[in-house]
Amino acid sequence: MKFYEINGKRNLCGDRIREARQKRRLSQSDLCKLLQLRGIMVERDVISRMESGSRIVTDFEAVAIAEVLEVPVLWLLGKE
Repeated sequence: MKFYEINGKRNLCGDRIREARQKRRLSQSDLCKLLQLRGIMVERDVISRMESGSRIVTDFEAVAIAEVLEVPVLWLLGKE
């Protein structure tokens, strides 16, 4: 599988994930736990890599993250 990078990042939503997480005063570990309750099995280091842009964020992860952080998916993608 070929991974693409734009401006050195592998996702569009990492900065917005961090912003929304911090706004809700959640740690990366807290976000992991909430995602795990929804069946998204990630660890704290995965959240860190998503936020830094060094890991892709799949569509089903983006939907779950948006739901947990109570933001629209389009906002996470920078389209809103």
